[in-house]
Amino acid sequence: MKLNKWTMIGSAVLLVAGVAPWAVGYVTEQQWLEATEEVNQSQPFVRLETDRYERGVFSAEASGTLALMDPKTGETDQIGFKVAISHGVTGSLLAFSPKGGWQHEGARWLEDEEPSLTLETRLWGAAVVEFQAPPVSFEQPDRPESVSASGGFARVEVGRMGEQAEVLVVWPELSMLGPRAEVKLQDLHVEQSMALLSGDVWTGRGTMSLGALVVDSAELPAVSVSNVSFETRSEASNSGQTLDSEAVLAVDSVSIEDAEYGPHRVAVSVDHLDVASWNEFSSAMTDMQLLAMNAGADPRSSYQQQMAVMQRFNEAVRGLAANGFSVGVRELSLATPEGEIQGSLDVSHPELSEDERANMLMVMQRLVGSVDVTVPLALAEQYPAVRMQLSPLIKQGLLVRDGDELVMKGQMEDLVLDINGVQIPLPPLL
Repeated sequence: MKLNKWTMIGSAVLLVAGVAPWAVGYVTEQQWLEATEEVNQSQPFVRLETDRYERGVFSAEASGTLALMDPKTGETDQIGFKVAISHGVTGSLLAFSPKGGWQHEGARWLEDEEPSLTLETRLWGAAVVEFQAPPVSFEQPDRPESVSASGGFARVEVGRMGEQAEVLVVWPELSMLGPRAEVKLQDLHVEQSMALLSGDVWTGRGTMSLGALVVDSAELPAVSVSNVSFETRSEASNSGQTLDSEAVLAVDSVSIEDAEYGPHRVAVSVDHLDVASWNEFSSAMTDMQLLAMNAGADPRSSYQQQMAVMQRFNEAVRGLAANGFSVGVRELSLATPEGEIQGSLDVSHPELSEDERANMLMVMQRLVGSVDVTVPLALAEQYPAVRMQLSPLIKQGLLVRDGDELVMKGQMEDLVLDINGVQIPLPPLL
């Protein structure tokens, strides 16, 4: 009796081990086709085409092309690729490589190791993309150009059927030498956690840090930037109907030749942004770019489409304004040997009632704002290039002297911008 029970269990295990990879392979092929269709339909600038997909029980092979279109010129670059796929019990492992190999015949930019690009999928919709790069050194004997980099690592973990992602990038060193300048990057580290809110809007937090950036040019003074950090935060509010977002850029120091300046900090934020209106705004902007590239196909039809897209654009902007928002540079702090440049800028629109929305004529009519900037006077006196940039503002009264500083203080209301007592009427654009 015991023998029969264990025989049945063993047979069941063998059956699962044999059938599961086939089922996983079938699901993986369907996921691949669905992902390809979604990429091609979601935007017009990247297109993925599958030339061949041959599926077996424990493995599969595929090949295709990745087409990248330049939005400005409409030109397309194609990259051929091939995929080796192995099927497991709960998921598949896809290994990608260029059709011609990572290193073409005669090229000498890789040593013994080759880059690795893999995609690990799970039946429940999770996936992990990993890219591992070995040390790289590329030189052109006839031209003064070279690229060298340490080994690097990038990882993207996707969950909730593509609605959640974790990103990690680590790259210790990268150096590029061109005919005019040499650029070096050190200790690049990127982390991003994001979740889809609605449409094209994502929430989450992210950090990017860079140990050093050095630019050495024969035409300009050498520039070195140390300890750069960039932090972002986006959070949903009002049950997901609005979005609050903030980005902060901080730099410890900037060195130009023998002079060092720092620290520097810039903080930008957007509050109470209507998500539905922003999605419509983004969609209209994308359609406007496509129409601009295809303007010569049918002038009459193109004109009608442009008017329709412009109407959508205006409605989206009116929706953003009617629901209320605030955007601005909350903090600007740039340290110089002559003193600190400080400033802030804010533009906002109040949320309107239903009656006010119905009678809304112009977006800019209810916009209010403020600007407050101080610049050390010595900065303009000692540097001719800075003085040339600031002189027109000083002559017009937009910058006034206050002790050892040049000051700009302004308010915007009722389509009038008042800066240091100088009133500038604003045109009703929308």
